[in-house]
Parts: sequence; C-alpha cells; structure tokens
Amino acid sequence: MDYSFSDRVQALKPSAIREIFKYASDPGVISLSAGNPAPEAFPAKEIAEISADLFAQNPIDLLQYSVTEGYTPLRETIAGSMRKKHRVGREFDRVLVTSGAQQVMDLAAKSLCNEGDVVLCEAPSFIGALNTFRSYNARLRGISLEDDGMNMEELERALKEETRVRFIYTIPNFQNPAGVTMSMEKRRRLYALAKQYGTLILEDNPYGDLRFHGEHVEAVKSLDEDGIVIYAGSFSKVIAPGMRVGYAIAPQELIQKMVVCKQGQDVHTNIWAQRVCCELMTRYDFDAHLERLRGVYRKKYKTAMDAISRFFPERVTCRPVEGGLFLWCTLPEGADMPAFCRQAVLRKVCVVPGSAFLPNENDPCRSFRINYSSPTDEQLVKGIEILGQLAKESC
Repeated sequence: MDYSFSDRVQALKPSAIREIFKYASDPGVISLSAGNPAPEAFPAKEIAEISADLFAQNPIDLLQYSVTEGYTPLRETIAGSMRKKHRVGREFDRVLVTSGAQQVMDLAAKSLCNEGDVVLCEAPSFIGALNTFRSYNARLRGISLEDDGMNMEELERALKEETRVRFIYTIPNFQNPAGVTMSMEKRRRLYALAKQYGTLILEDNPYGDLRFHGEHVEAVKSLDEDGIVIYAGSFSKVIAPGMRVGYAIAPQELIQKMVVCKQGQDVHTNIWAQRVCCELMTRYDFDAHLERLRGVYRKKYKTAMDAISRFFPERVTCRPVEGGLFLWCTLPEGADMPAFCRQAVLRKVCVVPGSAFLPNENDPCRSFRINYSSPTDEQLVKGIEILGQLAKESC
C-alpha cells in the first residue's frame, strides 16, 4: 500500500542517536553515544523498598487511573523544594507532572505553536527537543553558543528579524550536547530580551543537580516575575530515566492548556513511578543521594579528561565542563567529521556526530559528542584511546 503521511511528519527523520543505538547494542561495541546515567547511580535498593511498601499498603492506588496534573503530594513536594532551594515558582505558577521532561517540550510546542511559527534555540541543541518542535511544523532558528552560553547579540538580532517567535528554547546548565553553562549575566539578559520582545522562554534543566565543579547559577525561572518562563525539570538523570517522570513549572494559564493536551496523549504519568519519586524525596535524604551522584560523575569526568589529555592529539579540542554527562569535541579545520564518526563505528566505538544536534543539519560541523556517564571506566579509557588513534591517522 502507498501510505500518505501527514505534512507534520513527512519530513521527520529518525533520531540519529536512536539509530546509533542499533550499533551500540552490539556487546563488542564501546558506546560513548548514549545519554544514560551511570549504572552505579541508580537508587535501585531504595526503589525496591518503596515499591514493596506501597504495594503492600494499597496496591490499587498504584494500578488505577489518576489525575492528569499529577500525584498531588509529588507536585507539592516539587513546588516546595524548587521554591526553597532555587527560588523557582511564584503565586501564579503551577506544577504539572509529565512523562519525562521530553513531554514538557511536546506539550509546550503543541499548546503554543502554529505551523510556521519560530522557535529560537541554541545551535547545537538537544535533538529530542528539536525533533519535537519540527513535528509541529515550527521553524527552527539556531543561535550560536559561546563558552558562557547563547550569543545574546545574535539572539536579539533574531528577535528583531523574526515576527512569529513563540519561545526561546535553552538548556542553561551543562548543555546537551555542548556542556556549556550559561552565565548569570546572560540569563538576566535572556530574560530581559524575552520580556522586551514579548516572547516566552522554555528552560530545560535535566542536568542542573549534577554540578560537580564550580558555583551554582540560579535558574532563569528564578527571575520570572512576569509569567514568561516555562521550566522543565526531570527525575531521569537523578533517579531513573525508565520511570519517565518529569515536570513543568509554569503560569497557571499555560499549565491548564498543557493539561488538556496531555489528556489526549497519555491521560496521566505513571502513578507508581510518581509515588516512588515522591517517597524518595520525602522518606530518604535526597540531598545526600544527589551528592553521591555528583561524586560518581566527578570521578567519571576526570577519567574521561585524563584519557583525552593522554590520547587525543592537541589539534582535537574538548571543552571542559562543570557538570552533566557530556563532552563536546571538535576536530581540526578541514577534518571530515561524519567520516570520522563512521570510521569510529567500524573500530567498535560509537559517538554522536555533532550535525545531529543542529537546527539545520546541513550547516557545517566538525564536532562530535562523547557521553562519559554510562561506560565503565575501562570502556571509557579504551574508547577514547581508539578515537585518539583514529584522529592521529585521519586528521
């Protein structure tokens, strides 16, 4: 049969990262491509204890339908924690529990974007969010990244030139894929520009709790006195991605529309997973858990950077980071990055080509992304050694 697809999905391509997973699933391949948390980071014992208790007490509550907005004690815990620790949330804000932070991006785009509307986003940026915006026929305009975040002059130029900007999408902490953290000065400037030009900000912060060096920087949402920031948080990187629990903090009017859109997608987020997240935050020392995670990633980051210093030629650069899960490596002028990534696969090492993260995948790119969280230390060192040898031969 000749299938006729909707205009919205006709031009969509499979995620490059998901395609790479097909190679990475080979047990003989060292995967430096996935964004998975470290196996030792999962609170598996605590999750098992909580689940056993919950099912023993009232299993039907975990198996029955629930409300779309999310489990009320979890929403209250998130709201209280974010206000106390990060000054995020005002009287006009509400919390919506979602099926991972990815759904926040989807619900925001679905609620706000008409075909041809513009989303301004960092270049490079998270491929999952970019594909979500594309699926609603939004037009992406990339804003280049500097070492301290989005180029603000470029952003203001885009806001002046584009008449249909619906929101600015940013990952301000340990950005995926580039690892960059936006400075507080730029966060204030970003907020001021969004206010001046009458647009919204979608702040995606899945990695903010994984800072292992440097000083904490307040969220853009902490500045929000005008109801123009949608904050996306997640438990995927600090509890377990398979549980698919994220959340949005945004003005009530926006949340109400997102709730209606969510009802048409999945009715509500998995209630067992919500209850487990709530218990982890309230019954256990969650701050101590986060500190343990920072120790895990501090060590893995050091292992990766030591190996890069040892095996990569000087002409291949790698930006230092202060947290998160990713390293952004750049080949020298004239290098063929896609060919480098293909050759790496043939040598049983998977990395993600940087072009996969660009709003316009046809733009030139010499960078690739390494994930240092999920491989073992031995795999990490060996994989970087192989990449270093390939770089010496081909660059």
